[in-house]
Amino acid sequence: MKIIHFADLHLGIETYGHINPETGLSTRLEDCLRALDSMVDYAIDNHVDLVLFCGDAYKSREPSQTQQRELARRIRRLSENNIPFFILVGNHDLPNAVGRATSTEIFDTLSVKNIYVANRPQVYRIPTAGGAVQIVALPWLRRNALLTREDTRNLDFNQITQKLQQILTDVIASCVEKLNPALPALLAAHVWVENARVGSEDSMTMGNEHKLLLSNLNLPAFDYVALGHIHRHQVLAEKPPVTYAGSLERFDFGDEDDEKGFYLVEIETDANGARRTGYHFQPVAARRFLTIKVSLEEDTLDPTGAVLARIAEHEIKDAIVRLHISLPTSLEGQLRDSEFNSVLAAAHHATIAREIRRETRLRLGNYREEELTPLRALEEYLKVKNVSSERAKTLMEYGKDLIEGTGETVTL
Repeated sequence: MKIIHFADLHLGIETYGHINPETGLSTRLEDCLRALDSMVDYAIDNHVDLVLFCGDAYKSREPSQTQQRELARRIRRLSENNIPFFILVGNHDLPNAVGRATSTEIFDTLSVKNIYVANRPQVYRIPTAGGAVQIVALPWLRRNALLTREDTRNLDFNQITQKLQQILTDVIASCVEKLNPALPALLAAHVWVENARVGSEDSMTMGNEHKLLLSNLNLPAFDYVALGHIHRHQVLAEKPPVTYAGSLERFDFGDEDDEKGFYLVEIETDANGARRTGYHFQPVAARRFLTIKVSLEEDTLDPTGAVLARIAEHEIKDAIVRLHISLPTSLEGQLRDSEFNSVLAAAHHATIAREIRRETRLRLGNYREEELTPLRALEEYLKVKNVSSERAKTLMEYGKDLIEGTGETVTL
């Protein structure tokens, strides 16, 4: 049995993009759709038995008709090729108010062939070309769906978190009891697992989220645990495999160094009924993000040329580029932005940020408001400059000869 595990499409994130005049779509929407097409093509070409999507189809809880149309086109291709598509509801798929439909519920309502939508915890048994598979679904669950006011009365935040963990653990355990041990079993969860390494989703998170411990998920009843919500692909455990597929596309510079794609999972059953799970990460060609850092010093003769030379060291064509220039105040007016803009025009999108280093004034010890005599000021200055005691003694003698008799004071 071959299964594709992917997550976190977030169709609708259009940062760093522009409108493609030929299609009328945002180029960043097209990036996400191109990555999705790569996954769909792979599934069809390799005769995959099931595609498992672990939540967050759209950026917005109320996606545009265009975004819904484009997703439906890709799902239909899988359906027409008799590849079941399992959709888990993520936090971005939930409506703003109780009683409203989720953004992916339409597929369930229309009873589209080979499409399954999981918006509540339960066990799904799905027929595939490779045989039946069981999926324990754990969609994103709001706190108010799990806790009542009586549950949280007089509890602090840590106690509420522990109670949530216990409720979710009990939900999983209840579903495990319903599994048929003779059939392959997966856990599909849209959840934050403690100690997972985050990526671009860190900037998209508001407030405190409940988290699960890894020990709540990597149970021997499962052949594979497929996770969504964290945008960086990673393996949290091996027996059974517990993985975040990550997002299919890069969304911001938090994803700059992260490879994007999906997992291909293969479950084999031997003659004795024992199952073995193998998996590997399949990359897709996501849009590149590139940070170029340049640090200029006061003795740089041609600041603009130095920056241009640094840019030339990188392949910027079609990338989303962030140029960061650190320079002293004395060079601030010597940079020619027009030349930077001309070179960066080859990028898909480019921003330029300047960090101006302003020299701090030398302080003599801890003196701030009190007045020092010129001789005492010279003494403190020599200490700050780490002048040797012998040389400092000579300089103090010369200083005394120069200063003596003036009667002046200086204010630091």
